[in-house]
Amino acid sequence: MSAKPGRVWLVGAGPGDPGLITVAGARALAEAEVIVYDRLANPALLDLAPGEAERIFAGKEPQAHTLSQDEINMLLVERALEGRRVVRLKGGDPFVFGRGGEEAQALAAAGVPFDVVPGVSSAIAAAAYAGIPVTQRGVASSVAFLTGHEDPAKAGPDLDWARLATAVDTLVLLMGVGQLPQAVERLIEGGRSADTPAAVIEWGTLPRQRTVTGTLGDIAARAGDAGIGPPAVAIIGDVVRLRETLRWFDTRPLFGRRVLVTRTREQASELSRALAEAGADPVELPALEIVPRFDAARLGAAVDALAAGGYGWLILTSANAVEIFFGFLHERGLDARSVRAKVAVIGPGTGEALARHGVLADLAPAAGQYTAEGLLAAFDAYPVAPGASFLLPRAEGARDALIDGLLARGATKVDEVTLYVAAPPGDPDLEGLRRLRAGEIDVATFASSSAARNLVAMLGGDLEPLRRVRIACIGPITAATVKELLGRPPDVVAQEQTIAGVVAALVGSYTDVRR
Repeated sequence: MSAKPGRVWLVGAGPGDPGLITVAGARALAEAEVIVYDRLANPALLDLAPGEAERIFAGKEPQAHTLSQDEINMLLVERALEGRRVVRLKGGDPFVFGRGGEEAQALAAAGVPFDVVPGVSSAIAAAAYAGIPVTQRGVASSVAFLTGHEDPAKAGPDLDWARLATAVDTLVLLMGVGQLPQAVERLIEGGRSADTPAAVIEWGTLPRQRTVTGTLGDIAARAGDAGIGPPAVAIIGDVVRLRETLRWFDTRPLFGRRVLVTRTREQASELSRALAEAGADPVELPALEIVPRFDAARLGAAVDALAAGGYGWLILTSANAVEIFFGFLHERGLDARSVRAKVAVIGPGTGEALARHGVLADLAPAAGQYTAEGLLAAFDAYPVAPGASFLLPRAEGARDALIDGLLARGATKVDEVTLYVAAPPGDPDLEGLRRLRAGEIDVATFASSSAARNLVAMLGGDLEPLRRVRIACIGPITAATVKELLGRPPDVVAQEQTIAGVVAALVGSYTDVRR
C-alpha cells in the first residue's frame, strides 16, 4: 500500500462517438496512470491518456465477462491503494444502467476517494443520431428509460410493465435487444397500442449505426430479420415518426463506408477526421513511416551554403521535408533567418508547415496542380534567372521530373539532398491488415506512391484484397503507381491534390453512383 493517496475517476465515455467525451472526462484521461475500460468505450479515447498509463480491458458481453463486477471493484480499490490515479472508463454514463453506483459504493467502503464524471448516455444520444428526439413539444412531454437486463437474483421482474406501458409518452429500452420480444409482449398486454411507432438503433453514434423502424407490434420481428444485435437501443413512442424529417447522421454522403487510411500514424488523423465528418468509418492502417535518413556532413554543408546566400531557391516538396529540414537547422542553433533564398513549395500543406517556422513561400503551383509538373509550370510564370542554383532537400527515391525540368529552364545547379525515406512501418497494424484481407474494407485511400507500394509489400504481394475494393488516390502520380501495381486504374483520383480533395472526390463518386 502506498503512502500517497490514490483516487478513482468514474468517467462516462459516451455512447461510441469519441467526440462526445466531456471536457472533464478528457482531462481525467490525460492525467490517468491506470485506465480500466469497457467494451463500449471507444478505443480511440485511450489515445488521450499518457503512453505509459496502464490499460486494463474489463469488457463485458452477454454471457461473456472478461472480469466479474466484483473483480472490477477490487481492481479499482487495489490500484487506488497503490497511490495511483485510476480512470474507470465506462460506456455511456456511469450512473445510467452502468453499475457505476456499485463501483462507487465499493470505493467508499474501502475509503478510496473518487469523482464521478457524467457521460452522454446512449439513451438519448443514439436516438438523437437516428433523428428521434425522445421528447418533443406537442408530441411527447415525458420519457422513461428502462433496462433490458434485470437482476437475475430476483424472483420476479424489477419493472412493472403494466404501469409503464401507458405511464409515459416515450419509452427507451437499453441493453434489451435480446429481450425485445418479451418487452413488446408485456407492453402490449399492459395497454400500449401495437400500432405505436417504434425503432431499434444498433451501434448508435458510430458509422456502423443501423436503424430499423416499425410498430410496437412488429419491431421485434423487423429487428430480427435485419440481424440487429447488441449494443442496441429501442425507442417506443410517437416521436419515432419524426425520424422521417429529422434524419441527419445516416444521410451523410459516405455514411457507413469503411475507408482505409494508409498515411503515417502522425498524419492519419487529418484524413480520418475529414472522412468521419462525411459519414465514413475510417480504418487506419499506416503503410509508411517517415525515417530521417541523411548525410549530416552533406546536409550541413548545404545549410551553410544556404545561410551564406549560395542558393537562389530552396524547394520543399512535403511537410515532412519541412519538419526534418528545420529540425536540422534548429539542432545547429539556426532558424528561419538562415534561409537566405527564395522558397518554393509544392502545395498548401507544405506551405502551412513552412509558415509554422516563420517563413512564407514565394512560389507555389496553381490551385489543384500540386505536383512537380505544377511547380515547374509556376516557374514558367516566374522565370528562372540564368545561372540560378537550387537546393532540393527531399525524400529518398523521389522522381527526377523536378530536377530535369529546372535544368531545362536554365538552372545551372540543382543540389538534391536526401532527408528521409518513406519506409514500411516497423510495427504494422495487424488488425487493419486482417480487416483488409477479410473483405471488411470498402475503399482504400493512398496519399502517396510510397503508401501504395508499401501496402502491397505488407500484404506479401497478394493483390486480391486491393483488387476487390475501391481505390482513391490523391493525384495522378499516385494513380499511375496504383495502375502499375494493380493492373487497373484507381476508381477515384482527386482533382485537387490535397486531403480535402481526396474526400471531395470520394464523396462525388458515391453521389454519382446514387444518381
